[in-house]
Amino acid sequence: MNNFFFNLTDKPEPVFFLIAGPCVIENYETTFLIANHLKKITDLLYIPFIFKASFDKANRTSIQSFRGPGFDKGLDILNSIKKDLKIPVISDIHLPDQAQKAAKVLDIIQIPAFLCRQTDLILAACDTGKPVNIKKGQFLSPLECNNILNKTKESGNTNICITERGSSFGYNNLVVDFRSIPIIKNLGVPVVFDATHSVQLPGGAIDSSAGEKQFVPTLSKAAIAAGADGLFIETHPEPEKALCDGPNSLALNDMEALLSTLLAIKKAVG
Repeated sequence: MNNFFFNLTDKPEPVFFLIAGPCVIENYETTFLIANHLKKITDLLYIPFIFKASFDKANRTSIQSFRGPGFDKGLDILNSIKKDLKIPVISDIHLPDQAQKAAKVLDIIQIPAFLCRQTDLILAACDTGKPVNIKKGQFLSPLECNNILNKTKESGNTNICITERGSSFGYNNLVVDFRSIPIIKNLGVPVVFDATHSVQLPGGAIDSSAGEKQFVPTLSKAAIAAGADGLFIETHPEPEKALCDGPNSLALNDMEALLSTLLAIKKAVG
């Protein structure tokens, strides 16, 4: 199977690919700064890199929460960064009719976790012919991802990836069952581990989500050791000032050290 995501890790030395960036596009300047910094680090470490940022966070806890610049302006910003830095970009879509227009800019289309069972959305994303990263809902078991993959097969698009991002564990808490990585891989697709949303405490601050970013390195190491093909990390120059998901975002200056450690683990486990 000629899978886009598998090809990212087809290197002489064992490596994983990285999907990283801010939770949401705050403005062009901050978004470019983050993308440029990550490109320099990943070029240095020879890690395949895909820049992520959301143009609209449609599932924020509160109606007052910042959602982003919106579909058109957000895609324009991503397109500028893609061209200026010559890097692939990924973002979420929320409605089937967004797929074709988004595909004109995005190199990879992402399906949010809460929408991973939306058949029309999945088929619309797949029908663009672009690679599609589908986040496993917090409410699904790993084996239930096979139902998602059966939907993608209807479109004939084989460039599919599943992202593990933790499972609901009571109120305002997520846990990660690392058995899910080999279970989903056995379904025949690459697996990404979302290290920052997995430490999120959904609704934990009542009118917003809280998070435990101190555990991002621990879970990232475990995921690479368990065989994850890629990592998804949200990062910001000043997480405490981020307009979205700051409590579970990794500081941008901490990225290089963590990635270096993860490469060593990947080399050790093969």
